Amino acid sequence: MARAKVELPPAGAIRALADAEGRLAVRVTPGAREQAITIADGRVQVKVRVKPEDGKATAAVLALLAEALGVAVSRLEMVRGATAREKLIRIPL
Repeated sequence: MARAKVELPPAGAIRALADAEGRLAVRVTPGAREQAITIADGRVQVKVRVKPEDGKATAAVLALLAEALGVAVSRLEMVRGATAREKLIRIPL
């Protein structure tokens, strides 16, 4: 059985939460049942199925965020939190 396509918030809503320098604070939940990006209480929450092993969850977060923003993964830059649940990612504005 194929998995349902992930519903993503509009790119503009995600970009609106970034600061003037394009830094976006993200809370990550690795090993989740479903992949999703949600905006709650002015924060971006990203859930990925991948377990946090060898940076695989971080790569999945960047890939999902890039898909939601409609940009290439190479356009995103991890500023802080490569091994933490709280990440700071620079996105193109």
